[in-house]
Amino acid sequence: MRSWMTLFGLVIVLAIAYLLYAKWAGHSGSASPPQQQIDLVGVKSDLLSLAQAERMYLVANGTYASLDQLQQDGSMAFSATNRRGYDYAAEIDDGEHFKIMATPIDPAKRDWPALFINETMQIFPQGEQTLSR
Repeated sequence: MRSWMTLFGLVIVLAIAYLLYAKWAGHSGSASPPQQQIDLVGVKSDLLSLAQAERMYLVANGTYASLDQLQQDGSMAFSATNRRGYDYAAEIDDGEHFKIMATPIDPAKRDWPALFINETMQIFPQGEQTLSR
């Protein structure tokens, strides 16, 4: 009888532990839908590609370039307009600093984050201050 009670108690404890784990594992709070995660990885990859193109342009020309200049130079392999529902724009500060922004323009993505990258090659959410300037 005692062994049955011990076994029953162990089953109850394991069931409670499993339910708590399942609730914790299933609730991540800020998880994005899969399509948003996929598109944001693509947008971040685009930003890194554009920042690398800026670096190469700087080495060749001694200054950073606008996105139009990068496209004319052949350093940019895609259009900066409506790629994955985002538009890309660049700000050049005296040819010494750059900031490339990715802003969602697709109405279905209006709540998605706007991102930017600068010469530090780090991606930030729009509105965040960086130390490089």
